[in-house]
Amino acid sequence: MNRKRVVIIVILLLMIAGAGFGYWRMGNSAKESAYATVPVSRGNVRQVVASTGTLQAVVTVLVGSQVSGTIEKLYVDFNSKVKAGQAVAQINQDKFKAAVDQAWANLTAAQSSLAKARVTVADAERTLKRNKELKTRDLVAQSELDAAQTAYDAAVAQFEVNRAQVSQAQAALNQVRVDLDNTVIRSPVDGIVISRNIDVGQTVAASLQAPTLFTIANDLSKMEVHTSVDEADVGNVWETQEVTFTVDAFPTRRFRGKVSQVRNAPSMVQNVVTYNAVVRIDNKELLLKPGMTANVQFLVSQKEDVLSIPNMAIRFKPPEEKNEAQELLRKEQSRTAPRPGARRTSRSGGGGGGEARRLREVRIYLLRDAKAQAVDVQLGISDGSKTEVISGDLKENDPVIIGMASGAQSQTGVANPFQPGGPRFFGFR
Repeated sequence: MNRKRVVIIVILLLMIAGAGFGYWRMGNSAKESAYATVPVSRGNVRQVVASTGTLQAVVTVLVGSQVSGTIEKLYVDFNSKVKAGQAVAQINQDKFKAAVDQAWANLTAAQSSLAKARVTVADAERTLKRNKELKTRDLVAQSELDAAQTAYDAAVAQFEVNRAQVSQAQAALNQVRVDLDNTVIRSPVDGIVISRNIDVGQTVAASLQAPTLFTIANDLSKMEVHTSVDEADVGNVWETQEVTFTVDAFPTRRFRGKVSQVRNAPSMVQNVVTYNAVVRIDNKELLLKPGMTANVQFLVSQKEDVLSIPNMAIRFKPPEEKNEAQELLRKEQSRTAPRPGARRTSRSGGGGGGEARRLREVRIYLLRDAKAQAVDVQLGISDGSKTEVISGDLKENDPVIIGMASGAQSQTGVANPFQPGGPRFFGFR
């Protein structure tokens, strides 16, 4: 009997405790707000244009060979520092020295023929003078005088031919000497060797174009970043604009530079139009190397110590206003829908700057007295996550609504934005 009484008392106590806990939960639930809020903050806002690019030396020279042959000597290797005119490689010279000797022999033979022709001209000239003198005394026939004149003219012509042959042989000698000099490959600029494409014993064939043997960067302390800027963002990129970028080799370090050129030639890849922007940087520490991928940010505008709100607050609409807006949108679309077969005369979003200006003045909602209160504000620049507030009835730490809280799910039918898999916030576009 006592055991039954104890069990009954325990059950009654548990029921009383459960009822009290439920009442306490209901009281607290009533006090919870139906909205998720974030306080208005004050800080810095940076508007940037993001892009990627490749690091390159300002001047990169491809060193090749003008003659064909076998590489006999290499004087430099990767990362070797070179001066202008310094020998970097040498091709076997035996064939070219033999060509020089042959050209020299041809020149000597041509000079000898020229000397012989000079003697012939002198002899023909003497014979012509003698026959002219004899002709004045009628001691020779006119035919002999004509023959002497012809022999003299022929000797002079042969002399000119031999003199031209001497010049031709001299030019051939100069050509083979140039080829011999070209067997020693020299650096055209001061710089550092960043690529070597040959080895000793390798044959170089320079028949149609000069093969690339070395790649020499003029000065790695001055480099460039070649970036591709989307056509929608190219209007926010200009010369002398400040730029910051990072590379994967130094992810925690931010490098700086300035835009030196925005090229007008477009590049189209998969129907995406981009423009090349060249950024000059200082690389005195030689940390950056050619070919590195740079994550570039072009600084468009920067504001310090300004009020800012999350971009989620700009996109939030209360459930009732959201429904009204959707209904108005449906009516507008049905009224302005084109007839079947009609042609469009303008693209959507026409008007350009007008739409952008309207977006600068928006309506956001503050939580005041547990209710959503609309506030019209004028917005400034945005960094993608928060936006500057230029004017409006807004103060620091004011609770701005960014979405519906989880407690409002049962009343509004909105899923909890903080539950995995559910929509993030009601009314977001």
